[in-house]
Amino acid sequence: MMTEKLPEYNISKDIWQRKYKFKGNNTLEEDFTVEDTWRRVAKAIAEKEKEPKTREKEFYSILEDFKFLPAGRITANAGTGLDCVTMFNCYVLNDIDDSIEGIFETVKNAALTQKQGGGVGFDFSSIRPKSSSIQGCGAKASGPISFMQVLDATCRTIMSAGQRRGAQMGVMRCDHPDIQEFIKVKQDGESLKMFNLSVGITDEFIEAVKNNDNWELKFNGEVYKTIHASELWDSIMKSTYNYAEPGFILIDRINKLNNLHYCEKIKATNPCGEQPLPPFGACLLGSLNLTRFVKYPFTARAAIDFEKLEKTVGIAVRFLDNVIELSNYPLEAQAEEAVAKRRIGLGITGLADLFIFMKTKYGSRESIELAEDIMEKITNTAYRTSVELAKEKGPFPLFEPEKFLQGEFIRKLPEDIRDSIRKHGIRNSHLTSIAPTGTISILAGNVSSGLEPVFAMHYKRKVRNTTEDDISEFEVTDYAYHEYLKFRRLEVLDDSKLPDYFVTADSVTPEEHLAIQGALQKFVDSSISKTINIPEDYPFEKFKNIYMMAYEKGLKGCTTFRPSEYITGVLVKNKTKKKEEKVEVLARPNQLHGTTYKIKTPIAPDALYITINDVIEDDGTKRPYELFINTKNLQHFSWVVAMTRLISAVFRTQKNPSFLVDELKSIYDPNGGYFSKGKYIPSLAADIGRTIEEHLSSIGLISNSRNVIVKEAHNSESINKKNRMFCPVCNERSLINQENCLKCLSCGYSKCG
Repeated sequence: MMTEKLPEYNISKDIWQRKYKFKGNNTLEEDFTVEDTWRRVAKAIAEKEKEPKTREKEFYSILEDFKFLPAGRITANAGTGLDCVTMFNCYVLNDIDDSIEGIFETVKNAALTQKQGGGVGFDFSSIRPKSSSIQGCGAKASGPISFMQVLDATCRTIMSAGQRRGAQMGVMRCDHPDIQEFIKVKQDGESLKMFNLSVGITDEFIEAVKNNDNWELKFNGEVYKTIHASELWDSIMKSTYNYAEPGFILIDRINKLNNLHYCEKIKATNPCGEQPLPPFGACLLGSLNLTRFVKYPFTARAAIDFEKLEKTVGIAVRFLDNVIELSNYPLEAQAEEAVAKRRIGLGITGLADLFIFMKTKYGSRESIELAEDIMEKITNTAYRTSVELAKEKGPFPLFEPEKFLQGEFIRKLPEDIRDSIRKHGIRNSHLTSIAPTGTISILAGNVSSGLEPVFAMHYKRKVRNTTEDDISEFEVTDYAYHEYLKFRRLEVLDDSKLPDYFVTADSVTPEEHLAIQGALQKFVDSSISKTINIPEDYPFEKFKNIYMMAYEKGLKGCTTFRPSEYITGVLVKNKTKKKEEKVEVLARPNQLHGTTYKIKTPIAPDALYITINDVIEDDGTKRPYELFINTKNLQHFSWVVAMTRLISAVFRTQKNPSFLVDELKSIYDPNGGYFSKGKYIPSLAADIGRTIEEHLSSIGLISNSRNVIVKEAHNSESINKKNRMFCPVCNERSLINQENCLKCLSCGYSKCG
């Protein structure tokens, strides 16, 4: 047998060193090998067990050889002693109260959650629509999208301060009066870059579309506008076709199939859509690496080792359940929610590589049946394990036997599982979810990601050495492709001679994507993160039915991505833009010069003093850097502090923050405004906006006529035949969309962390 030539560059080792290796501290030793990382994690997760040494060995047994891949937050943080990070990847925040105080409370909660590395989802349907009346002052509301911009700027700032990039999901119901604006808000290529967007689709709306009925856009029972349901549907599909957003989530179906239908209402999902969650909901994630459960790959004897798979599932469920007590939580409400329901999300990765090992084409009838068999076995084993854990440790606190057993998903489980749940309870309310596995799949040898088809059998990856210009290029291969070369005792192979079961994403039809996702969703109690990649030349007449097909397949949500000229401007190779991004994260100089403004209002006896400090850029222009508000009046202290921090965050991340002026000036106090210097001021927030406007005008960022400085146009380049885009980090044409997440094949950048 030919000796395998070791590559000069090991992509798995590189990912481990950059993302998961613990560097050590004064009390804990660093990880010298990936085995050290697994030992660190296994020991930490077992520490509260009755027999910690025995459980540690069990946990290590599924971590070694990458059979089970905990989500990145667990691998990076378990056993490190860090109290400022969470091991939960997914959160949905509180219902947003339709008030200034409520909105900024949500902004604060989001910042605290993102600071610890958690992605967050929001439902914006509770915020009154734009231009609606505010009772008591005859003023007009600015609408939910204006506040989404504040959250977007906050997320961008938190991203620049930590290792994990911020990720957010914004959801709006299909009957909200601002839904048409929501659908189009990201089409300029500049707005809400830190958000994924999804429309919350109801069963009633689906029926209205099918029947070509009228559709009412309403808020709190008041109808603002009536349109054709098909008109709104076409608007969603055209935007998705051209701009890859919004996705959709079938919110009624999610609640109907929810195991906790009796004690919670779900309105949003986490950023990538695999976890529909209630307010303050949180979920742990981990994936089974299916490539490790195939016997005799590439042969007629190829088979799934279900006994080994079941054993791994049982240990993995206990592993994830333990993390609930071990993790930190950004907010106390999140900790209470996690403990009360004990949600976990056990999923899969490497499905496409498993198909290749089994000599089965992705999307074929055989692959669909195989996917169903695997996921059914995983889910049934997970539920049986959770019952055994309930016998040992007790069921989750909000478990109510008869109500739980009435759930639609639970009623489809085998009878012996339902009988055991009735008799002993169950430890976890939810157990399965298929999440994005970007970097952990690379860590495991570059296995195919999640349930996605292989994007490319091999590709070039650029690695920076000692300086920015010292870059080496290495070829990286898909795990199954690499194993096939070993099986055939080859160092290289003409790809045209590969067997037909070596399928890549560009040859998988949308119908085949949906068939695989639908097969798995039958046995997943939460949801699935997946991108249906669409060829650039795919006709819209066929595309516009994809979401309806997803509905008919029983999915809970759907996301598509089609490269188009409309979205390349967001992700272009542009040296000027790259320089601007460097300016956006300026470190604070030791000394700044600024201006202090006095605001005296009739609503309080004490004045407010607003100080805006500026930085001077290389070309001599001034740019606001931070804002402070001082006052003896403590009536509005909490939201004033929140506002100063958020405005400062916008200043530091936006080269021209003039949009803040319009947003602040459009805020109306329901108790009424006041007059200042002969002008009506609708609220204290609007007065602060007026002051910022005065300052921006004084330093030349806006003119007195409110003409904003024109941004430089981006150069646009067409996407190549392989449907890759330019990466915002390395500027290589290596960015792809998988599992509702942008990932770079060249530098390893992942929008989802």
